Amino acid sequence: MEKTLKQDEIDALFQAARISTAEGNTEVRAKVLPYNFSSAGQISNEQLRAISMLNDLFARNLTHNLSAWLRTRMQVNLVSAEQITFNDFLLRIPEISYVSSVRLEPLGALSVLQLDLALAPSIIDLLLGGEGHPGSLRELTDIEESIVGHVVEIVCRELTAAWQPVGLSFNFERRQMQTQTARIMPVTEKTLCLSFEVRMGESSGMLNLAFPAVVANTILRRLTGEWGGRRRHAEESRARIEKTARNLCFGAVLQLPSVRIEARQLEDLVVGKVIRLNLAGNGSADLRVGGQVLFHAQPVKLGAHRGARLESVVDEMMDRRMGTQVSV
Repeated sequence: MEKTLKQDEIDALFQAARISTAEGNTEVRAKVLPYNFSSAGQISNEQLRAISMLNDLFARNLTHNLSAWLRTRMQVNLVSAEQITFNDFLLRIPEISYVSSVRLEPLGALSVLQLDLALAPSIIDLLLGGEGHPGSLRELTDIEESIVGHVVEIVCRELTAAWQPVGLSFNFERRQMQTQTARIMPVTEKTLCLSFEVRMGESSGMLNLAFPAVVANTILRRLTGEWGGRRRHAEESRARIEKTARNLCFGAVLQLPSVRIEARQLEDLVVGKVIRLNLAGNGSADLRVGGQVLFHAQPVKLGAHRGARLESVVDEMMDRRMGTQVSV
């Protein structure tokens, strides 16, 4: 016997089917979020902190070295680290400025270093015996350009020291004119721009660096993703160096304590004569390794060789794992 459904029963069945279908789709439905492709390759907060740490070290070292070289008080501070296009970097360069190309090894890429010429008159005045008074903003003579070029070489040396953890070496090439600077890299290329403020007496100016995309990506990758591999490699290298260092040889000598001898005793020295050193017969000598006193010891015979029986350590922080007898 067939059962005939009423209209309200049919509506209830369709409603239950729609609810079960909606619940089933909710379980398998993926959450979709909008993505901005222009944000690809942006510096993360972790990478920015790592970059800031390296460049804070560079700023401190450059402050000390330039202050010592110029014999005046200077201050270099990191202002910003950001990613911008090379065209935006070029727009920031003043019309009268010192711009140079810097080669980055081992990548073989070129970066751009820009220094405000507002600092040049004070630097040149100091190096020529003056007190570092500021001057008018103008183009440099050949001698002045050579002096500023030497300052840029110091900057590159300190950059190499600070960026040693990522394996980059900064090599100053030459000064570039404004028209030549735009040819170093495509104007649309995204660059990593680092800006520093340099203060010296009454003068102040900016020091800017622009790295091409290939260098920026290498730096960011090594600062984050590859640091674990670098640490493992460093541990392996350290173990290998330590193993090799254990086979190194150092000069060792068992030496009596120093005594004072009258000049007449030295004057009367002849072969076979015995000199009294005024040392107790049971007194200990000093075991010196590499010129450093390590132990108080007694001379002993060790087979066919002379030896030293160690009695007490001179420095309590010495390694206790050393043997109780060594041959000298």
